[in-house]
Amino acid sequence: MIADLHIHSRYSRATSKEMIIPKIAEYARLKGISMVGSADFTHPEWLKELKRNLVDIGNGVFEHNGVKFVLNVEVNNIYTRKGKLRRLHNIIFAPDFKTVEQINTYLGRYGKLASDGRPILSLDTYDMLKALLDISSDIFLVPAHIWTPWFSLFGSNSGFDTIRDCFDDLSEHVYAMETGLSSDPSMNWRLSCLDSYTLMSNSDAHSPSRLGREANVFKNDLNFFQLRDALKKKDRDSFLYTIEFYPEEGKYHYDGHRKCDVRLSPSEARFNNNLCPVCSKNLTIGVLHRIESLSDRDEGEEVENTIPFKKLIPLEEIIAEAMNCGRDTVGVKNEYRRLCKIFGSEFEILLNTPVDEIRNNAQERIAEGVDKVRRGDLIINPGYDGEFGTVRIFSEDKPKESQLGLF
Repeated sequence: MIADLHIHSRYSRATSKEMIIPKIAEYARLKGISMVGSADFTHPEWLKELKRNLVDIGNGVFEHNGVKFVLNVEVNNIYTRKGKLRRLHNIIFAPDFKTVEQINTYLGRYGKLASDGRPILSLDTYDMLKALLDISSDIFLVPAHIWTPWFSLFGSNSGFDTIRDCFDDLSEHVYAMETGLSSDPSMNWRLSCLDSYTLMSNSDAHSPSRLGREANVFKNDLNFFQLRDALKKKDRDSFLYTIEFYPEEGKYHYDGHRKCDVRLSPSEARFNNNLCPVCSKNLTIGVLHRIESLSDRDEGEEVENTIPFKKLIPLEEIIAEAMNCGRDTVGVKNEYRRLCKIFGSEFEILLNTPVDEIRNNAQERIAEGVDKVRRGDLIINPGYDGEFGTVRIFSEDKPKESQLGLF
C-alpha cells in the first residue's frame, strides 16, 4: 500500500482548483497510490465535500472510486512561548466525522476555519495536543515538514531545538515526524533524538499531478488504527520504506538570500557569518544547516532500526526532460497517461518495470531517464530561501559554482 498522507484541497491558499475528491482519486490511481489524506477537514465547505464524496468503509477508512482516504488536516499554530514567536505546522488525524466535528468546534475558538484549508490558529501546540487527546485518544498528531525554516518544529526561525521543548510531558504521545521535501531520512538519522520516531514522507501536494512526489510504502493495506499503530511502533515489518523527493530540490535545502540570488552551502554561510555577501542582511538558514547545527552524529554514520527510503523523480518530469518540453504540456500529459495505462501506474514504472520493457514502449530517452534516476546519475543545484532547486537528468551543464566564491 502506497500512502500519501499530507495534501491540500482547493480551499487552501495557492492550491489548484482541481484539488477535488474525484480528481485526487483519479491521479492517485494513475500514480499507484492506495491511500490519501483527506486534507483540510477544518474548512466547512471542504468538510461538506468530504461527507458528500466519501463512503465510510469502516475502521477509520473512507473510499472514493477505489481510493482510500483517512481524515486529516494541517494546521498552522502561531503563538509565543518563552518570549519567542513560534510558528509550527501540524497534521491532525481523526478516525471519523463525529470526532472531526468535535475537533472543529474546539479549534474554531482560536482561528477562522473558513478562511483557509490550512487554518491559522492562535494556539500553543502543546495546549492543542492536550485538548485533542481529551476529545479522543484515537486522534494523533504528526509535526509537519519538521525542518522548514519558517513553519516547523525544528524551524531555524520559529521552532524549537528539542522535541521536549515543544511537547513537554506529552512527548510520548507524538511518535511520528514528517521529514519534508527539503530533507531525507538519512539527514534526520544524524539526530539521535529522532531514533525512536517513525519518519514519514508525504507530497504536501497543491495540485493533482504533484501527488506522490513523496509517499510511504506499507506491506499490506491498513485501516486507520493499523496505520496509527504501525507509526507508533515504528513497525519495520509493516512500514517498508519511504519514497523521497531529492531534498536538494526542496525550497529550503541550502542557505541563501533570494533577493540577491545568493545560494550557499552551510560551510560557506558560516564562513560569511550567516550574512548575505551582497547586501549583508541575514541569510535564510536552510534545512541542511539547521540539521548540522543540532546533529550529534556525523554524516553517513551507521544507525540501527531505520526505515529505508528510495529517491525518485516524478515520471512527468522525466518525460518532459526527455521530450525537451514543459511538464504541464499536452504532449507530456498524454505520454504520461499512455505509459501508466500500459504498465499499470507511475510507481510501477519508476520502481519495478524493467528498462528494456519501457524502451520497447516509449522513446529511448524516457527509458534512459528512468534508468538514470534509479542509478542516481543526476545533476543537482540545491534550492534555497523559497526557491526550488533543480534536478537534471540529461543536461550536460555542470552546477554553477557556489555564490560565495564570486564575492
